[in-house]
Amino acid sequence: MVPCFNEAPCVEAFVRAVDASGVGEGTRLEFVFVDDGSTDGTLGVVRRLAEGDGRVRYVAFSRNFGKEAALLAGLRKASGEAVVTMDADLQDPPALLPEMLRAIREEGYDCVATRRTSRAGEPPVRSWFARRFYWLMRHCSDVALVDGARDYRMMTRQVVEAILSLPEVNRFTKGIYQWVGFRTKWLAFPNVARVAGETKWSFRKLFLYSLEGIMAFSTAPLQLASLLGVLCCALAFAALLFVVGRALLFGDPVVGWPSLACLVIFFGGLQLFFVGVLGAYLAKTYLETKRRPLYFVKEEK
Repeated sequence: MVPCFNEAPCVEAFVRAVDASGVGEGTRLEFVFVDDGSTDGTLGVVRRLAEGDGRVRYVAFSRNFGKEAALLAGLRKASGEAVVTMDADLQDPPALLPEMLRAIREEGYDCVATRRTSRAGEPPVRSWFARRFYWLMRHCSDVALVDGARDYRMMTRQVVEAILSLPEVNRFTKGIYQWVGFRTKWLAFPNVARVAGETKWSFRKLFLYSLEGIMAFSTAPLQLASLLGVLCCALAFAALLFVVGRALLFGDPVVGWPSLACLVIFFGGLQLFFVGVLGAYLAKTYLETKRRPLYFVKEEK
């Protein structure tokens, strides 16, 4: 199952690379491409492949709905007993597919997941923030994300059905993979360059995606707000005792207004920040209650 957004130069190379991996020997392969509102002719390439190759199926969205929606649509469309999610740009090495299939068939694993051991070619700042995100998720969430985890994984039909049974609208699939459990084997590989094109994930998009993951699988920001609220109340009470005591002992000269202004601004900003945190969780609840579909299909085969 392959989500695609402006991946026209990669699609045919992807099919050739999967065939060359040897995973299709003795196995019936099915390619499911999900065109996520591409504007570069990706759908035309996929449509042409489907006309000449009975193994190729596809789903085309009415517009760009994002990778999470594409992953969900692909899992719904896939019919195999073992389902693989991977990117079209060949940064997920197809050469691992035979080993993944062997781990499920012969070793009894329910899922075979992959992780990158390096981030060669990635900007250092982006790599630093990515590692901090995984550290944060391990320490404040009820799911332990593996550092460098990819969406590239092979799952049995049982795992796929478990994922599809989760009805939430605000989806963070990497967290969902971990939350549903099942026996998982991890395979590591070094970072691989794209075969063509450019990444669609800007720093801003990755940052917002990380916030989505934290709010989807952790209430730590809300707990932090409560903790700091109690701490601020304690500090305010201590400051009140200090002011009263100083006035009784030394009188009450009108001094210290700059420090007072700084304190008011600081605590006011702190309150606004955590009102924003509460608002973010409330917004997620609002989106869930509307129950809008995650995508609309324009065309499929």
